[in-house]
Amino acid sequence: MTFLTYLISGLSLGSVYALIALGYSMVYGIARMLNFAHGDIIMVGAYIAFFAATAFSQTSGVSTFMAIVLCMVLGVVIEFLAYRPLRQAPSLAVLITAIGVSYFLENAAQILWGADSKFFPADFIKEGGLNLGGVSITWVSLITICVCVAIMVVLTLFINRTKTGRAMRAVAEDRGAATLMGINTDHIISLTFAIGSALAGVAAVLLASTYPSISPTMGSMPGIKAFTAAVLGGIGSIPGAFVGGLMLGVIENLSKAYISQQLSDAIVFAVLIVILLLKPNGLLGKKKRIKV
Repeated sequence: MTFLTYLISGLSLGSVYALIALGYSMVYGIARMLNFAHGDIIMVGAYIAFFAATAFSQTSGVSTFMAIVLCMVLGVVIEFLAYRPLRQAPSLAVLITAIGVSYFLENAAQILWGADSKFFPADFIKEGGLNLGGVSITWVSLITICVCVAIMVVLTLFINRTKTGRAMRAVAEDRGAATLMGINTDHIISLTFAIGSALAGVAAVLLASTYPSISPTMGSMPGIKAFTAAVLGGIGSIPGAFVGGLMLGVIENLSKAYISQQLSDAIVFAVLIVILLLKPNGLLGKKKRIKV
């Protein structure tokens, strides 16, 4: 494989990380909460798409749509039952709750679908690919990158150009002032969880199509790496999550190809530490001044 092939494969993996990181960044930027159960929503989305395609013989489009919708519903339910009562609670309580939700989803998945790995349909996304100048690009990689870029553009336009997007930015800036202006903050935060969980549903299908083995714990490591990508780009920044995810995927893939598969994760986290030492708020994060 050539350098360009590894690079494109890394961009594809990074696009999945970016989609997951967007969910982390949106929730943190607006609700000031870290939803560490986000990776397990991906796992649920992968199982939904799997059973829709195999047990119910649905097409790829219908299966993906079902995964997105049900992940959205799950995200809103988690926000309402687990996180909404803790908005004024200490960060440690929120963290413990998030870990508890994560373990609940993983154990529920084992009870519902069993602990054994299942294999995602190989033809869920069209097999084969393109060969451009000796560089082979699979359809999965191409679709993953294009979907990520398209979602990034649409999400940016939504946040910056729509009334709801402006309300989201107002809640992110000052929740109390936004409430006084007549913005329903509960609705905005629930919508944020819904959008983030929908992105997790998309990421679930793309991740399972690239790495077809799915299990109740499959979302743990992608979730951790996507959180790393969000921090790398600047937690709370949508463009930062996009850039951080792509960087993380490329670094991981090139490290596996040219240095060591065993050390690739260590290299990724070492790069994160170096960047945070140089830019504590991440690559595109903004330093916020807190008035006392």
